[in-house]
Amino acid sequence: MTTIKYDQGNSPYGLIKEIFNWYPSSYPAAERKLLFKLDLSILIFACLCFFVKFLDQTNISNAYVSGLKEDFGLYGNELNYFNVFYYVAYVVFQIPGMLLMSRPKLARWLLPTLEVLWGLCTFAQSRVTNVHQLYACRFLVGMLEAPVFAGTHFILGSWYSGPELFKRAGTWFICNPLGSMISGYLQAAAYTNLSGVGGMAGWRWLFIIDGIFTLPIAVAGFLVFPGIPDSPKPFYFTDGDIALAKSRLARFNIRKPGKLNLDVFKRTLQRWHIWIFVFCYICMIISGYPESYMNLWLKEEGFSVVQINQLPTVTYAINIVASWLGTTLAAIYPSWSVYTSATTCIAFSAICMIIWDIPKPLKFVAWYLFGMSGCLSPILYSTVNTVVKGDSEERALILGSMMTFGYSFQIWAPLLLFPTAGPNGAPRWRIGWPVSLTFHLLLWAGFITAILMHRRE
Repeated sequence: MTTIKYDQGNSPYGLIKEIFNWYPSSYPAAERKLLFKLDLSILIFACLCFFVKFLDQTNISNAYVSGLKEDFGLYGNELNYFNVFYYVAYVVFQIPGMLLMSRPKLARWLLPTLEVLWGLCTFAQSRVTNVHQLYACRFLVGMLEAPVFAGTHFILGSWYSGPELFKRAGTWFICNPLGSMISGYLQAAAYTNLSGVGGMAGWRWLFIIDGIFTLPIAVAGFLVFPGIPDSPKPFYFTDGDIALAKSRLARFNIRKPGKLNLDVFKRTLQRWHIWIFVFCYICMIISGYPESYMNLWLKEEGFSVVQINQLPTVTYAINIVASWLGTTLAAIYPSWSVYTSATTCIAFSAICMIIWDIPKPLKFVAWYLFGMSGCLSPILYSTVNTVVKGDSEERALILGSMMTFGYSFQIWAPLLLFPTAGPNGAPRWRIGWPVSLTFHLLLWAGFITAILMHRRE
């Protein structure tokens, strides 16, 4: 579906050349220049925006193990409740945000505006005095983050197609693990160097640092983020650039936005796309939940606060490589083969966690191999953009629905499958790890089904 051929007789040199071939020589000079402008505007803003979002998402877990738990006396399932409040808002505002993103006049300004409001809420998390205030902050943060992830995929799918899309989606997605990885180092540095500064605990400073990062990114977004091709033209695009971009859409059979009415829901529900892709993302959310909680295992094993924050960053480093390289290879080789390889590594790690009583070095390997999951999400979302490129509103609805229904499981499933405390609690998760393995295999089966269904069309 998305594979391409590379030169040099399928040699390693030809493969490496194709991996880094972002501006094909077969394209006219004007089109290569347009792609470069798009990369500078969309990718830089989207990457920075995504980076601070995942910096925040990891901050709450790192803060929990770096003093927040003791400061507020959190010895129950409060960490799960932080996620519940966040994901309730994330789910409720997902589809409305995505449908707004499909409107040309709003698409250019929506994400930068939400970025400003989100930054203010991030600052507020550093000043909370009790757990209930933090619950409220997590709800507001989830509401403002709702359309960012799927919305960026929608924007990428509105300008790029085929191998262009896969390569850029993988590059953009590395900011997920990059934010999570840097959060560990920042939390370790804040705990060591900022504890007590200004009369605040070290974990509070991480939210302040995150907020400081956010506001300049929002300002840059107002200046450079282009929205979709039919949005108001930013200053750095010429009329010729916009005309060329729209001609590319026609060439790639990407339909421009049409009317937003009830017919969008009717025609979407009558097709197979939404059912299989939403199923895949539900499986991804349930299966991936425990993979980012290596820090809870390290805390149980008695590692120092600095080690608890730094050792999991190896997983994020592997995640970065898998996200970029795996998604790029899915544009060169059959995407199902890359998905199968990553799923095999993840299944091995899940089996190790189910057994649990294994040598400590092997358990480190198992935790780190979960980083191979980095390519699964960008490949899945790029496949949605490719399969449903002929209907802009359906594409927006599917992307929003994937997030809505996927993360609706994030609200309640962790409380049952991955509780923080109790006999089946973290990080052993006697029930959770077998369920995680099962849903990883179901995700793989759903993705293969989508590929086969698309080939039949």
